[in-house]
Amino acid sequence: MDDKLYKKALNLEYFSVGYNVLEGFFSVFFGANAGSIALIGFGLDSIVESLSGLILILRLRQHGVCSEGEERTSENKAIKIVAATFFLLGAYVLYESAKKLIFIEIPEPSLPGIIIASLSVIVMPILSFRKRDLGMQINSKALVADSKETLTCAFLSVPLLLGLTTNYFFGFWQADSLVGLIIVAFLIREGREWWEESKNSEED
Repeated sequence: MDDKLYKKALNLEYFSVGYNVLEGFFSVFFGANAGSIALIGFGLDSIVESLSGLILILRLRQHGVCSEGEERTSENKAIKIVAATFFLLGAYVLYESAKKLIFIEIPEPSLPGIIIASLSVIVMPILSFRKRDLGMQINSKALVADSKETLTCAFLSVPLLLGLTTNYFFGFWQADSLVGLIIVAFLIREGREWWEESKNSEED
């Protein structure tokens, strides 16, 4: 029964990573076409989220194969890389958001972006709750923590949807950069959490 639950958790993570990669690719693609830093930032966040999902996949696949010490060492290195990536992306999105506001670089309305954000609002909470349930069943703190990251992505898609919709229907282009700044706050917060996680792992 335990092995079946781990297999379900793995399949859920495979789906989650695949979805995040596609979401990230199309968000960056359509964001670049429209000049929307909010959509690009959201896409970059999705791509980094897929990296955290890959870390969890490796951990779940190593269940019963590697020693706990080896598992922690490899995971800790990966966590630090993910944390650093969040900080770098935060700096990039902050720069681009400020530049667009200061130099009045007006993004084009993006209907594909609205569709992507709408899907995220629906799909991510479902994924999050499913991960949380499985994590509690197999007593995996990592999976429960990942469910919170997935829920964060759902929360992040709400201001993105509002910003893109406001620009599309009302021409309030400044909303794009303002949402970009919100994304920066999310990226920095997630980077700090991952960095603290790596420090805590070293102390354990």
